[in-house]
Amino acid sequence: MRRQFDDVLLGSIELFCLAAEEGGFTAAALVAGVTPAAVSRSVGRLEERLGTKLFVRTTRSIRLTEGGRSYYEQCRQALTQLVDAEREVMGKQQEPSGTLRISLPTTYGHHRILPLLPEFRRRYPKVRVEAHLSNRNIDFVGEGYDMAVRVRAQPDSTLIARPLEDARLLVVAAPEYLQRIGAPLVLDDLQQHECIQFELPSSGRRITWLFSEGGKEREMLTDGGYLCSDDVLGGVTLAKHGAGLFQTYRFIVERELAEGSLVEVLQPFAGRSRPFTLLYPQHKHMPLRLRAFVNFIMEKQQAW
Repeated sequence: MRRQFDDVLLGSIELFCLAAEEGGFTAAALVAGVTPAAVSRSVGRLEERLGTKLFVRTTRSIRLTEGGRSYYEQCRQALTQLVDAEREVMGKQQEPSGTLRISLPTTYGHHRILPLLPEFRRRYPKVRVEAHLSNRNIDFVGEGYDMAVRVRAQPDSTLIARPLEDARLLVVAAPEYLQRIGAPLVLDDLQQHECIQFELPSSGRRITWLFSEGGKEREMLTDGGYLCSDDVLGGVTLAKHGAGLFQTYRFIVERELAEGSLVEVLQPFAGRSRPFTLLYPQHKHMPLRLRAFVNFIMEKQQAW
């Protein structure tokens, strides 16, 4: 049988049904934990596929067209059957299996989660893991993700949030750079140093550096001739090769610190951190593969 549906299409059908039931894209987005734009795009994909309008839109409301009403009724029935089938299978299933689709920030993925996956799959060989490394925001429903790890995750009533760790920050530089320029001794010395910048790809905003000074938190916008985006490891590589100072997470540079290719500076002002969180949608019947992975990660994170 030729494949007719992919994960994106099925997600679009779910969002279409939610929009019909909630009476609007914004209301559907709140229920699904996505943006109104994601709901609108999903409905647009369906309308393009079907070659017909599913909703009559006004500035304040939407209503189903005649074709939209018929399509909704059949889609809702099909989705209900899928849920029932999944519950029946999960009730009989004794071993986690299937595909687990996870979204990871680049640095946290490389240094924390990816090294654990071989052990997880030895424990649960019937689970296939798809790891997508990116720092962008994702659409859980539309893109079919089971789980994500994010830094400074925003509260969301549709998602379960499990704290992983407060990752400690520090400023590092190569010995060669410090021999050439000298080490900063106080925070104001940063004005005379080459500070490698990292830019958030989602907003284009430069990340400020975080410090503790005199028992108070201090946030500084530094400056320099190097700018990295998307992957924090780019800043680490530049620092290792003598480009300047860089603030990053300690867990990323532990090896470099141990071997001496990077040195920590401004230690009296360290101590700040950023929180990493495990996120996954709320489920009435949580898939065994997801439950197994969450339990596995929470078991491992105690060592972090």
